[in-house]
Formats: sequence, C-alpha cells, structure tokens
Amino acid sequence: MPPIWKNPHRRKGKSPVPDLLRKVDGLVDRVSNRLIWKMAPRSRTVATTRPIVTFTFDDVPDTALTNGAAILEKYGVHGTFYIAGGLESRVEPDRTLIDRKGCRELFRRGHEIACHTFSHNRIRSYGSALAKDLDTNARYLLDAGITRPTDNFAFPYNAAWPLARRELARRYLTCRAGGEAINRGAVDPLMLKAVEIRQPEDHSLGLTRWIDDVAQNPGWLVFFTHDIADKPTPYGRTPATFERLVAHAVKSGCDVMTVTAATNALGWQAGSR
Repeated sequence: MPPIWKNPHRRKGKSPVPDLLRKVDGLVDRVSNRLIWKMAPRSRTVATTRPIVTFTFDDVPDTALTNGAAILEKYGVHGTFYIAGGLESRVEPDRTLIDRKGCRELFRRGHEIACHTFSHNRIRSYGSALAKDLDTNARYLLDAGITRPTDNFAFPYNAAWPLARRELARRYLTCRAGGEAINRGAVDPLMLKAVEIRQPEDHSLGLTRWIDDVAQNPGWLVFFTHDIADKPTPYGRTPATFERLVAHAVKSGCDVMTVTAATNALGWQAGSR
C-alpha cells in the first residue's frame, strides 16, 4: 500500500498543481454564487399562473443547431442560445463550436441569441476589461447578422462575481447561472437559477420531475445544456433524451419560450433595470 500522502493513480511526472487550482477555482465559484443568491436584492417577481419552461444552450456546439434547435421546432417552440464569439468554429476532440453562419441561421429561425462573453473566461478574471469583452461580443453578433440587441446573458462556467454586477446590470435584463432550482416569487434577475441537462443519460431522463413540479406549482423553469449528439460530451445529451424533455414540457401544458419571451410574459421591462 502506498504512503497516504501519495496518489497511486497519478501518472508519473504529472504535477498535482493544475488539479489543485481547478478545485480552488470551483470553490471560489461556489462561494461567490451562494453569497450573491443570499445577499443580492430580489428586484423582480415571477408571478404567473402558467408554468414557463425555457431551454437554453451554452457555448453552442454545432449539434445544438442541427439537433437541439430542430427538436424544439418540431414542437413549435424556440430556445435561447448563449454565444461566445471567441469560440467560433473551434474544433475540440468531442465537439465543434458554431460559426457565425450558424448563429444567423438560429436567429432566422426564430431562436433567441444571447451573450456568453466573447472570450469565455470566468467573469472574475476580466476585471476592468469586462466591458471591452462584452462590446467585442456585441460587435461579433452584429457582424453575424443578429440585428436584435442581446438583453440576456449567461455566466461562463456558471460562475458569477459580485464586482461585475454593475456592468452586467447596465447591459442586460437577465443573467443566468446554475443553482438547480425553479425561479419562483421574488428573484434576482442578474442571477436566474437553472437546471442542467447533462450526462449520464439516466440523470437527464429523470429531469421530467422538474417539469412535473413547475406544471403543478407554476414558476419559471430554465434548463441549460450544451451539445445534443448521439455521442454527447459529459455536458450534453442524446437527441432522444432531449426530445423527451421537450415533448414532456409541451404535453404537460407548460409555456415553452425563450428567455426574452418569458420576461415579456412576466412583465419585466428592459428599460427599468
């Protein structure tokens, strides 16, 4: 048996420092999010007699267009796609990110295009450079043919940061994080909660319980995901599983709509932030 201070599974020569830094990053993210959820003012109210469900996509792999958007359209509904322009056309081992032609196609087909920063870094890493990055993404989307201004934002890695709130509030009506909860009653619009659709498939299949919950006790349920592929990443799911969730939401009588459509239905005005 190896000494307790050694990791027998660590490959020879591989430093534990990157793993440690990732753990520290994750801890900082969790603490920051919890502090904001606990202390930030809840300046909006989710008051609805109708259950609302929104399907959103982060980073936007190309399969979110070819499979995800197509499935939503099959049921006559649309989603919100959070685009980080700096990821355009990036080819990764298990996915390829969308290009500006794909962004324009989503927009043309009635889906909402929203902001996910340009460089796709944690918000706390930008400091005073955040405004420049967000401006860059706005120009990217405009150049891609997205003629409607982006009123909504999603945090990369679902990692919020208190010092960024003023800049985000100046630009966006809503910001979406994680949180694994339904938005009900008084909420912080700059820290909307959402439920992740991810691997394993059994986990994703079980998410119908969230739809049953919001159908019985109306509020605003926001889902977020990434790729929709036959061989999904850990952060994606198969087309069959995604379709099951969309179909269940529609069959359950939920109003499936984009983030902007939901804020309009709730009476949230973009001019009074």
